[in-house]
Amino acid sequence: MEHAFDLVIFGGTGDLSRRKLLPALYAGLVAGRVHVDTRIILTSRSGVKTTVEEWLTDVFGKNVPACGVEAESLKQFTKMVDIVALGLTEGGDDWADLSQKLKSTSDRPLVHFLAVPPAVFTRTCQLLSDYGLNGDNARVVLEKPLGHDLESAQAINADVGSCFEEKQTFRIDHYLGKEAVQNLLALRFSNIMFEELWSARTIDHIQITIAEDLGVEGRGAFYEGTGAMRDMVQNHLLQLLCLVAMEPPARLDGDSIREEKLKVLKSLKNFTGAEIDQNVVRAQYEAGAMAGEAVGSYEEDLELEGDSETETFVAIKTFIENWRWANVPFYLRTGKRLPDRFAEIVIQFKPIPHSPHAGWGKHINPNRFIIRLQPEDHLALRMMVKNHGSATEALKEVEMNLDVVGESGRLGPYLRLILDAARGDQRLFVHRDEVEHAWRWVDNIIEHWQQSGTPLKRYQSGTWGPYEVHDLMVRDGRQWFHETSGRLNNG
Repeated sequence: MEHAFDLVIFGGTGDLSRRKLLPALYAGLVAGRVHVDTRIILTSRSGVKTTVEEWLTDVFGKNVPACGVEAESLKQFTKMVDIVALGLTEGGDDWADLSQKLKSTSDRPLVHFLAVPPAVFTRTCQLLSDYGLNGDNARVVLEKPLGHDLESAQAINADVGSCFEEKQTFRIDHYLGKEAVQNLLALRFSNIMFEELWSARTIDHIQITIAEDLGVEGRGAFYEGTGAMRDMVQNHLLQLLCLVAMEPPARLDGDSIREEKLKVLKSLKNFTGAEIDQNVVRAQYEAGAMAGEAVGSYEEDLELEGDSETETFVAIKTFIENWRWANVPFYLRTGKRLPDRFAEIVIQFKPIPHSPHAGWGKHINPNRFIIRLQPEDHLALRMMVKNHGSATEALKEVEMNLDVVGESGRLGPYLRLILDAARGDQRLFVHRDEVEHAWRWVDNIIEHWQQSGTPLKRYQSGTWGPYEVHDLMVRDGRQWFHETSGRLNNG
């Protein structure tokens, strides 16, 4: 059982809290991972007009926790939750009341989760400081996006840093809290066989994909002018790349892991001019069909009068310029309105140097290590064995499932990360230097697009992006994993 703590969710009645945070906390209570004495305070500009129990019943009716909802557990959870009206621009009696409310438990961890737009991060942190809510036991959790570019990210980091020390600051990326990511770290750093294979000597290339089947429904106001590069590449994709590519840390603590991830970001190849055009594809979805239903284009979804230059798809071929990964390409890909929704890392090993059996021929697929992050966590090794159903010496590809925890034993990423923040464990959070180095790399590409007028490609909704994305692999004699043996449940 975890220790009790206080959690203040700013924007606590908003979308992120309703869809992710509250269902995760409720499931944590049911699983015995959230202490019954934990207090959850939800801030809202105007509060709510119903009782807390009625409001939570409505929330969980639309966002059902993984464990389901039972009357007794809901009653217990309701006792832990308080909803308060609070403004985020000016101090006043509402802030004084919040400070007074938290004084009775000032000896235990206090987590401030900023589920609000980055534009109010600075002012919220200043008010937390003004009202003495940034003491040694306090932590502040910052939800992405952290800035719009390097300059804005540096400004936010500086402003937050004037109110909270770096050890109190937890920049969240929920992909890092997924069970498969934890298993990846465990497999790499507790098994010599994996670490010995984890380099350019045996790995041919690495694919990292975050595919979404939805368009920009409900996010148009944010997404226009932001795009996939800022929204997904700068944080999620680069963070996953760091975890795959980093050197073994001296210790599995926050400082050591972050140091190694930062080394990866510093080693990313900086493309210039024509190199960007050759190795980066950006595109925007057009009208098409999803699950047999006609859907509109990005511009139609947003009801834009003119043309938009905002990309909804990005694919990148890049390199990490160090000894371990010399000449190993990393292919990154993310997009909206694709045929399927999944997030996956594919570690593809080199082919065998010589086939000792003439009958095997082209039937030998390269070994692959698959890390699936959504829609469910899953780890597997793909390898070749004799096909026992064949009268010949034919081979077949089999999958070795490396999952060791049943679904009931898994923690959702947001619950895991909130509990880590309460403990002060920063291993799965992002250091300010990581944020700023990632922005430098991304800004370089975006600046080239803006200055060169690189044309925006188009792709039909329900497809895997423009042809140039396929060509990004084919010209290297490779293919995206879904184009060859299919994904795990289709192989």
